[in-house]
Amino acid sequence: MKKKGRNTKQQPHFDRPVDRYFYELDQTYKQGSKGLYALFLALAFFGVMGLIWMIPFPQFDFLVRVNAHTFLNWGSFFIAIIIYCYLKLAPTLSYAVLFCIGIMSFFIVQLEYVERDGGPTVVGVCSLIAGLSLLALWLIARKEEHINGRNFVRLLAIGPIWLWSKVFQQLKWKY
Repeated sequence: MKKKGRNTKQQPHFDRPVDRYFYELDQTYKQGSKGLYALFLALAFFGVMGLIWMIPFPQFDFLVRVNAHTFLNWGSFFIAIIIYCYLKLAPTLSYAVLFCIGIMSFFIVQLEYVERDGGPTVVGVCSLIAGLSLLALWLIARKEEHINGRNFVRLLAIGPIWLWSKVFQQLKWKY
């Protein structure tokens, strides 16, 4: 005998955890524009990375002796952790994110040059960019049906490779 009113919705079988994450993000963020998500997520990532980049890093003597102290900062650790996590989920997509991080790093260094020459501080610019883009992301995401804090954090954490997966799907590349 069938039970009346029971509406069972089966989730598809996933071979990899990343496929399940992408499916859940697709179900959560299906109404909004992927272009707007990509724009504001990239700006938020840039702003947060710039803020982490500017946290003073200790000057170790052995790094100063080999003239490597300028290449190591907290942003390097942030990038390493992000790429490692993405590499575990989807290696090909992590390379795309690493390429974007390289471009963002270039612009952060350019902001440092502007600050050195008397322009606005990197912390101020990155705070403004991060704050406005996170606010815009939240306002766009609020239009979705099942948005909550947990889903929003998942968008911030896995969103970059999720959006790159959409690009790879359009190009018919495997990830």
